[in-house]
Amino acid sequence: MKSTRPFRYFNSSPEIIRLVVMMYVRFPLSLLNVENLLAQRGIDICHETVRHWWNRFGPLFAADVRR
Repeated sequence: MKSTRPFRYFNSSPEIIRLVVMMYVRFPLSLLNVENLLAQRGIDICHETVRHWWNRFGPLFAADVRR
């Protein structure tokens, strides 16, 4: 059974998670580049968190785009 609220166990807002995943997928950036860009904007997220979110939410966002 799929969860209707995929972001419920995360402390970060869904908007931040979507921004991070889309930055990584849309632009040719490494995980560390995404981490540094977010740090410049005052968002403190580790590059491993970016990787985890990409693995977890990438397919979810791709399905939304395909629809």
